[in-house]
Amino acid sequence: MPRSLRRLVHLVLFCPLSKGLKSRLPAVKVKYLLVAWFGILVASWVIYMQYSSYSELCRGHVCTMLICDHYRRGIISGSVCKSLCEEKTLSFQHCLSTSPTHQVYSAVWKEKALLVKCGIEESMRGETGPDTPLLHDNNLYDKPTRGTSMDEFRAMLHSFLKDSVGEQSSLGTLVTRVISLADVNGDGKVSLAEAKSVWALLQINEFVLMVALQDKEHAPHLLGFCGDLYVTEHVSHSALFRLEVPDWLQPVFPEALGVALNQWLAPAWPRRARITIGLLEFVEEVFHGVYGSFYICDASPRRVGYNANYDFKMADLQSLASEAAVKGFLRGRTCEANADCTYGRDCTATCDRLARQCNVEVVQPNLAKVCALLQDFLLFGAPSDLREDLEKQLRTCVTLSGLASQMEVHHSLVLNNLKTLLWKKISNTKYS
Repeated sequence: MPRSLRRLVHLVLFCPLSKGLKSRLPAVKVKYLLVAWFGILVASWVIYMQYSSYSELCRGHVCTMLICDHYRRGIISGSVCKSLCEEKTLSFQHCLSTSPTHQVYSAVWKEKALLVKCGIEESMRGETGPDTPLLHDNNLYDKPTRGTSMDEFRAMLHSFLKDSVGEQSSLGTLVTRVISLADVNGDGKVSLAEAKSVWALLQINEFVLMVALQDKEHAPHLLGFCGDLYVTEHVSHSALFRLEVPDWLQPVFPEALGVALNQWLAPAWPRRARITIGLLEFVEEVFHGVYGSFYICDASPRRVGYNANYDFKMADLQSLASEAAVKGFLRGRTCEANADCTYGRDCTATCDRLARQCNVEVVQPNLAKVCALLQDFLLFGAPSDLREDLEKQLRTCVTLSGLASQMEVHHSLVLNNLKTLLWKKISNTKYS
């Protein structure tokens, strides 16, 4: 036995613990002990944060109770009400909520994995503890009122959707799509409960976008609803990068370590190229589409996903906003700097400092934001014969700026060049 180890055993066995540790334990041993205690402290704090936040964020049982109460009273209707409230075949699984007022759960319905989303609000007392009662907005199902005719309801929908997506020649088609969705039992009529449910859902931006983009391949599909609870398809990989460091852990988690781990965990480069092509196609789909243009106002890796076949899918549509909504927000808004003219996270317009008002045109297009993500996702591990050209194309793409109305041709040219470059590399292979 080494001398130092024998000495340590002697201290522990034959000397008082406090005296031995304080006066006779070597300084290096004390350092090790402090490091160990610090590690235990951090681990305990992480566990505490996880469990304390779970009880606050995850209240799916409250959401179900409120929705089913309204359903049994005949106030609301929907295609999943019976499964949720009577047959109990729509079963919640894992809590994915990031806000107490916006419940998100993975679930199983008809042997299919999906997501359930539901909104609940805190009581007016301002309490935020885990036992705080949550309830639906009292005004949520106020409209339409009893006695509203079908023509009046159609006019309500037309006016609302005009404000949501702007004046479009295809707005009548979108209204018809909403009415068809509301007619749950397919009898050609919309009951008051059906109308109240779909009207409540339309107050949710993501739901409006799902209806408008339901025929788009890369948008998540709506599978059903009950009141303002709605069910969407589940995207198996709900973020572009597999490792997502929580905001509260970022100060102690080295950024370089996160980048290295994500590169190691990422799919093979040809699969990443396939995901990228789908993402570029989605940018095309929302740029001057049938129901107008939509802006990506949170170009974050956590919004961009893909399925088990490596086909691109938006994880959710909460990052999107219609051009009409963004311009409505910016119009007449006072400002001192460009940062004051920002809708969402990164839909920024310029500030007219003389007039102290925001301009209404967003400067950075969707494509430039997407290419900024792709630099980290696509360049590492790229084939050597492609890397230089790919890097050049992405650099050009990231620097795109200017009013969308003045750069449509340039936008399309950059997008098509990048998509063609990737497709040539993986076409006629198993990855295509």
